[in-house]
Formats: sequence, structure tokens, C-alpha cells
Amino acid sequence: MEKNKILVLIPVFNHGASLRQVVKEALGFHADVMVVDDGSTDGSLDSISDLDVRRLSHARNLGKGVAIRTGAKEALSMGYTHIITMDADLQHSPADIPLFKIKIECHPNAIIIGKRNFNTENVPFSSVFGRSFSNFWLRIETGRKVSDVQSGFRAYPLALFEFFDFKEKRYSFEVEVLVKSAWAGIALKEVDISVLYQPKGERISHFKFLKDNLYLTHLNAKLTLRSFLPFPHRQFNEDSRPERLTVLKPVRSLKRLADSNMSPGRIAVSGAVGVFLGTLPLIACHTLAILIVAGFCRLNKLVALATSQLCVVPLMPAICIETGHFMRHGYFLTDISMETLGYQCLDRLFEWFLGSLVVAPLAGLIVGGAIFQVLVTMKKKLRRVPTIE
Repeated sequence: MEKNKILVLIPVFNHGASLRQVVKEALGFHADVMVVDDGSTDGSLDSISDLDVRRLSHARNLGKGVAIRTGAKEALSMGYTHIITMDADLQHSPADIPLFKIKIECHPNAIIIGKRNFNTENVPFSSVFGRSFSNFWLRIETGRKVSDVQSGFRAYPLALFEFFDFKEKRYSFEVEVLVKSAWAGIALKEVDISVLYQPKGERISHFKFLKDNLYLTHLNAKLTLRSFLPFPHRQFNEDSRPERLTVLKPVRSLKRLADSNMSPGRIAVSGAVGVFLGTLPLIACHTLAILIVAGFCRLNKLVALATSQLCVVPLMPAICIETGHFMRHGYFLTDISMETLGYQCLDRLFEWFLGSLVVAPLAGLIVGGAIFQVLVTMKKKLRRVPTIE
């Protein structure tokens, strides 16, 4: 019995001139093809009436994201496990379908993204800029590095459409699905594909520069704000229990971390970053800085925030100020008075900054190293199976 049952899904809106060629070529590489007509007014489906493909249609235009979800729902009811989505405007080559099928066999639970080769003719500047822009925001929101967030040539495991409740209707859906999937622990894989852009004036695109960019901006704002919150995301095919980490209960917190899927090294780096940033004089901005850096580097936000609690006021600032004062004058500050802390506050702020350049990395290394050693020891104990005599 075939392990994976794959359907090629082609959403279409007023691409009657190119749809037949795309579908015929797709059928040459894969027998199961579905076309979802998203309210076309040019009779797109009429051009493929004699081809052996399943056809669905919306009475009016609802957006590419809705068309993909409509097709995914139908594919699930038909027993398919995966869909490969491609555009109907000749931009994507059906000859690349086998590349996705191979990748699906290797990574059945991953989203496979077609990385477009932009070293070709007629590539519009908006596509080049849009790809870089979306890649940047995905990295900020998930910590994942993807080369072509805006590519519509993809393969999805259909289980995603049962697990998530996607909201976006238009092109922004393709960003939403990647971010939410990455948060849920789903792998994002890539495959190199070719791309064909028609000369300017000949290509039909339904991307509305102002409207769709506003949708994308609004979506990225929401996703970025959510990514800053130190609350765990629901994991795909797992019951995700919130991690309650605190320096007040270090043993219990470390045991929970040792039993997690994250490596001791990454957890240790998370803790080191939390202490490092917590030591710097980022007045009123420590939490925000920690969340941004941890998110960008795919570190554990909760660990970073928990270890930053070690940098309590006034102890850590005092250590930094004393270190900075010694670096400036060759002796420690012993006169604690209104003169030294009040009237000379700018000097103390500078010494705090100067001292933190030494104390922050040192404290980060100490805390990170300690966490790593403890976690390695705990993981060995958790893996140890008692022998039965």
C-alpha cells in the first residue's frame, strides 16, 4: 500500500489562457490533479473540461488562501495525505513536481517549500524585495531561516489543515501557515525549483500591491507580537504543557528541561543569553531585548527570562558599577553617598555599561556552563534503565 497519497492542487483565478497548459503538463508528472476555481469570470474551468482532473469552484472570489483550504478539505475527504500547490500562471514548472514527491518521502511531516531560482529573466523587483522582506520577518517571528517564504509551489501534509485553524484568506495565508507550523515544531524544508516570469505586460498577477501588502503588514505585526510572548505554542501531535521555569525552584525547573526535546547546549545558550542581556544596562528594556534575541536565534524564551532573574537589582548593577569604576580609576568605589549615586549618576551609568562588558559575558559563561553540566548529568540519569537481576 502506498505510504503517502499525494494530490497536486492548482488554485486559479482568471488564468484561463494558461490553465490548460499547466494542468496538461502536471498530469504528465502526476496523475492526481485538482483545480480550485476561485470565482473566475473568464471561464477558466471551461478550458480543461475534457481533462481528467477534479474541479471545484467558488461562486465568487474569496482569495488564494481560501481556495487552498477548500482543496485541502476535499483532499482529506478523499483520503489523500499530502497536497502539492502550484500556481496556474506558468510561473511554476510541473517538471519540478517529482522533486517534491521525493522530498515528501524523506520528510512526510514537513512543509516543503520550492526555492525559486531568481537568476533568470524578467524577475520583477517586487518579487525580489518581497521575498527578502518576508524571509526577514519569518526569522524574527520563528527563528527559522527560509530562503523563499513567498513561494507558492509547496507541499503540505494535510494533517496541518485539521490541526490548525487558519484565518488568512489571500496571499498572506502562505505566511501564516509557515509561521504557525514553525511554532508547532513542524520542519520547513526546501527544494530548488525553476521559475518563469513572463515579460512585463504579459504576466497576469492578482497580487494587489497596496491591499495585499497591508494584509501582510497586519499579519506580521500580530505574529511578531505573539512571538514576543513567553508562552509556549501548542505542539503538532503533542500535548504541550506550559513550562513553569523559575530560579526559585531550580531543581524542578532543570528536571523539566532535561526531560524536554531541546538539547542541553541550546538550553544552556538560552540561559547564558538571559544572564548576558539581563546584566547589560538596558533600563526598562531587558524583557523585550531577551524576547527578540531568543526568538531570532530559536532559543528557549522561558529559560532566558528565568535566568535573567539572577541579575537582580541592586546586586548585578552594583557589581558592574564597581567593575567599571575599577577599570576607570584602578580602585573600587567605597563612598556610597548622595554625591556618588545622585549627583554623579551619569558617571555611574557609564561605569555600569563599562563594567557590564566584562561581567555580562563572564556571568553568561558561568551560568550557561553550569546549566549544561547539570542537564547532561540529568539526561544520563533519565536514560539509565535499571537492570533486572
